[in-house]
Amino acid sequence: MEGNEWIHIIEIPEDFHVMLVRILVALVLSGLVGLEREVSKRPAGFRTHILVGMGACMMMLLSLYGFEEFIENYDNVQYDPARIPSYVISGIGFLGAGTILVKGATIRGLTTAASIWVVAGLGLTVGAGLYTLAILSTVVVLLSLMFLNRLETLLFKHGAEEIIHIVVPKDGQHLAELLRIIEDYGKIRNVRTKDLVAGDGKERLKEYKFTVLFAESEGRIKVLDALSIVEVVKEVY
Repeated sequence: MEGNEWIHIIEIPEDFHVMLVRILVALVLSGLVGLEREVSKRPAGFRTHILVGMGACMMMLLSLYGFEEFIENYDNVQYDPARIPSYVISGIGFLGAGTILVKGATIRGLTTAASIWVVAGLGLTVGAGLYTLAILSTVVVLLSLMFLNRLETLLFKHGAEEIIHIVVPKDGQHLAELLRIIEDYGKIRNVRTKDLVAGDGKERLKEYKFTVLFAESEGRIKVLDALSIVEVVKEVY
């Protein structure tokens, strides 16, 4: 292949400076979120968030600038620049799911999974040139990650962790209802389950052992009262 043909292949587009700036902005903003996750020793940290943010920005730039020549050369072309970004948002879920750990009924990593999803959105926003929105969103995300956990600790500093035992029939989906009731009075730290057998082996039960942080001293009494009137609850203490 002749030299001039190689030059044509690597020809720098007219909007390259715009693309460069947007990629760099996406790197910085997603890197800030990733740095917070790295400091907090989360499974997805600095590098992961940068790759997600820059990758999403690249996909947005591809959607905006990658098909201009095709559109100019053909008439009656239906072009939707939002199609690629929509697949990015839906497809990023597999990466977020990889940061979620499930041990029994205990779930960890949801915040990091959410931050990865947000970083993908930041990359798309920067790729579209909406810098102000992207910077504002980054500030809000960082404040949420860094300070809301401390605020939660402050709100519950006068409380104490308590163990709540709840016995329900094994057959049936009761966990969602139990979670809703308990979370009205305190914050669930951990959940463990155990299968039980009663009535000479004829009745199969499930015991949930909730570790709950209550903001007030009467929280345990209130949640026990609320659970005791639930029809499916066989025993609570």
